[in-house]
Amino acid sequence: MLPVEVGEPSLRRNMQDMSLNDQQLKNNLDTLPERREAALVKNAAQKRLITRRYNTKVKPRGFTEGDLIWRKRGEARKDRTHGKLADKWEGPFRIKDDLKNGAYRLEHLDGTAVPSTWNATHLKFYYS
Repeated sequence: MLPVEVGEPSLRRNMQDMSLNDQQLKNNLDTLPERREAALVKNAAQKRLITRRYNTKVKPRGFTEGDLIWRKRGEARKDRTHGKLADKWEGPFRIKDDLKNGAYRLEHLDGTAVPSTWNATHLKFYYS
């Protein structure tokens, strides 16, 4: 309440019934878990809808052994002298091994192995 309303009788002060107010607070507390559960169900449904819409536009990328690919060049591997014009992709590489979980082992075209595995998100087809 405003300090002005404390001294003067107002409609807000005259209509206040503390027992009714306590009863309504208890009712609100009783329905609180139900409202939370309904909000969780609605939130999960919205996430499912967003996921479904996003996944309709995603094109799955799968490579087989022997495919030629480009590998995304990370910030650490870029040539600093070229600045923003540095290559974003390096290669070509050949798929040596498919690990069946979206990860691939690569090799250079001369047959030497690349030391670590690479995720499909960092690879793209090389068209020659």
